[in-house]
Parts: sequence; structure tokens; C-alpha cells
Amino acid sequence: MARKLHYKKESPQLELDVTTFMNLMVVLIPFLLATAVFSQVNIQELNLPTQAAGGAVPDAPLVTIEVMVRKSGLEIGDGKRITDTIARRDDKYDLAALGERLRDLKATYPEKQDVTVLLEPDIEYNDMIAVMDAVKVYKPKAAAAATILFPEVSIGDTP
Repeated sequence: MARKLHYKKESPQLELDVTTFMNLMVVLIPFLLATAVFSQVNIQELNLPTQAAGGAVPDAPLVTIEVMVRKSGLEIGDGKRITDTIARRDDKYDLAALGERLRDLKATYPEKQDVTVLLEPDIEYNDMIAVMDAVKVYKPKAAAAATILFPEVSIGDTP
């Protein structure tokens, strides 16, 4: 008589080996965190210069204030001529002096709200934003409160 061998068939237990995946994550997560760019987005409101439509004569502004950003420094003009020049110091624009001169202009023309910032080609973006901030608000070095100067900023190219 033949013997029948009966083997118990056990269901195979599959163990998931995640060691390799964990090693990958241990290396990948610090790399991604170290190379991630954490940036802050700010929005600057601008007014672009407009042209008179339909031949209508626009109301003459009280005064035109232009701040020209050049490689050599800053210039303040009235639309016809340059009224003030501020040289660069230590390869940086003197924004404190710009703020003081614009504060004097604001005292002369308190109802004036707009200013035009004119830029030479190849002016760095950070310099443009710094000048625009200085034109909008004067922040004295002392503990005095900040003064709003010209919140409506238009930009363009220098002549």
C-alpha cells in the first residue's frame, strides 16, 4: 500500500522589507529640505504712465516729481530739469538722503500723492524695489514714526 504523504501547505508570509526605502528617505528628505527655496512674495502696486485719450487735454498736475535711478546715483527732477543729485556711497544708493529730500518736497506739496521712478537699463531689481519703498514711506533712523510720502508710484525709463 502506498503511503500518501500529506504536507501541510502553509500560506507564505510575505514580509515587506522597507529598509531600502527608509534608507532612501533618510538621505532624500534632508537633501530636499536643504535645497528648497523659501521665498516671500510681496506685491508692489504700480501706476503706469497714461496718455491723454481722444485729444482731451488732461488737467495740469501741480508739480511733477521724478526720481531717476542711475548707475552713478539718484537724481530728483521736476519733469523739465534735475533739481537734486544724490551720489552713491560705498556702492549703495543713499536712500536716507533720498527720503529726507522727498520729505521736504512733501512738506512743500502736501496734496501731492504720485511720483515717477525712472530707471536706467541694467539697474538691479532689488535696487528698484528699495527706491520705490523709500519713495513711498520715509523711515527716520530715530524712533520717530514713519511718514507716508508718495504712495502712488509710476515707473518708466530714464531719458
